Amino acid sequence: MKTLKVYIILFIATITVAKAQFTKAELQVAGLTCSLCANSTEKAIKALPFVSEIKPDLMRNIYNITFKEGVPVDFEQITKKIKSAGFFVNYFKTTYNFANTTVAENAFTVGGDTYKVLNADKPLNGEVVLTIVDKGFAPNSVSKKYLGKNPEAPAASGKTYHLAI
Repeated sequence: MKTLKVYIILFIATITVAKAQFTKAELQVAGLTCSLCANSTEKAIKALPFVSEIKPDLMRNIYNITFKEGVPVDFEQITKKIKSAGFFVNYFKTTYNFANTTVAENAFTVGGDTYKVLNADKPLNGEVVLTIVDKGFAPNSVSKKYLGKNPEAPAASGKTYHLAI
């Protein structure tokens, strides 16, 4: 009986920890001119190990991406796939579920990477849509608006992403 209780507690703990993650993203790609380009870009993104599903909106050059649960997301890999296909990221919005996430001084860590929310004016909880404003994820004008002319130096370990709500 004790063993059963331990397994139930471990199961519940596993479920609640898995809720704190990036769940989906909306990615607009600049430079797509034909459906063949869009299809090859879609296939490249779909091949990433953390992507569960991808739905393109070819009228607006947007890809709606759903991430696999419990698998770490690497945003750099997504932008590398876009750039290697000869296109540019126009904007990158992602949804993060803040359940069981500790946010200190508007920053949180996931998988060794640090995420800094630049304009959080209220506590972050539940699912929140965040826009990555770093160079390569947003137009230069947006990056300059949020990061200024001299962005901070990268962290010693992992990547640092700057986010806006």
